[in-house]
Amino acid sequence: MKKALICGISGQDGAYLARLLLSKSYEVWGTSRDAQISSFSNLESLGIRSQVKLESMALNDFRSVLQCFMKAQPDEVYNLAGQSSVGLSFEQPVETLESICFGTLNILEAIRLVNKSVKFYNACSSECFGDTGKIPSNESTPFRPKSPYAVAKSAAFWEVDNYREAYGIYACSGILFNHESPFRHPRFVTGKVVNMACKIAAGSTEKLVMGDLSIVRDWGWAVEYVEAMWRMLQLDSPEDFVVATGQSYKLQDFVATVFARFGLDWQKHVVTDLTFVRQNEIRANYADPSKAQDKLGWRAEKSMLEVASLMVDAEKKKYPNLHTH
Repeated sequence: MKKALICGISGQDGAYLARLLLSKSYEVWGTSRDAQISSFSNLESLGIRSQVKLESMALNDFRSVLQCFMKAQPDEVYNLAGQSSVGLSFEQPVETLESICFGTLNILEAIRLVNKSVKFYNACSSECFGDTGKIPSNESTPFRPKSPYAVAKSAAFWEVDNYREAYGIYACSGILFNHESPFRHPRFVTGKVVNMACKIAAGSTEKLVMGDLSIVRDWGWAVEYVEAMWRMLQLDSPEDFVVATGQSYKLQDFVATVFARFGLDWQKHVVTDLTFVRQNEIRANYADPSKAQDKLGWRAEKSMLEVASLMVDAEKKKYPNLHTH
């Protein structure tokens, strides 16, 4: 039985990855900064909390990381932890850099010192590419980070690359474009849109306040993306991959799709406020996931339209009398 350690198991990707690995008969360990007080609500929602061994681990504390590694003795490690909000990274740049840069480095050092045969997956981000116009980003596209979050993710990417080359460690990064699910917190724009549209459909007179609706993103389904993570660690040698749908839409399209599911005209319920426009906002991102299709045999099945509908269907369960279209 293979053993996997998921750092940051309480988040969206961590929970879905845990479910996937359990279905493949893995022994799954998961970490949170304080496992004794964390709710692990996503694991509870999936009905798998009791099947996972949960440990406390502070990624920026090497002793803590080392202790967890010695205890779990994993075959595979998935690093999905660290500060995950681009917007919040402008307010907490030090925390963002420490949790992502130092956290990734501590894991790599633990692998180097404890067991160099461990396979390591690192969660990178399309934010690292910055603005590329309408040119789709692939694994050869240069990084031009435009936020503290993207700077931290870029640094972690090169840490992984360095340890792979210098020490022969099986370490790779998945450069994931936006991926959503019902676990997406309202702090993130897709979760915010779905949450507020549901409230409005239930009778709230509130308005959905948004920033720039013309930004363009490639939105996929998180449940599918964790499959790509796992496949990256099953290759004979480690490689980095862009993971995306290959289709990009305006944020306005996502908003319109969500409201249409409730039979609502979004323009009657949405107002824009320029204070919601992020510093150094990436105007558009486009992805070329052809390498993942060719080498991993992985392809995104669900488009943004389906993702939005699935998120709405999950959210409306909180309001039993609501109907979608």
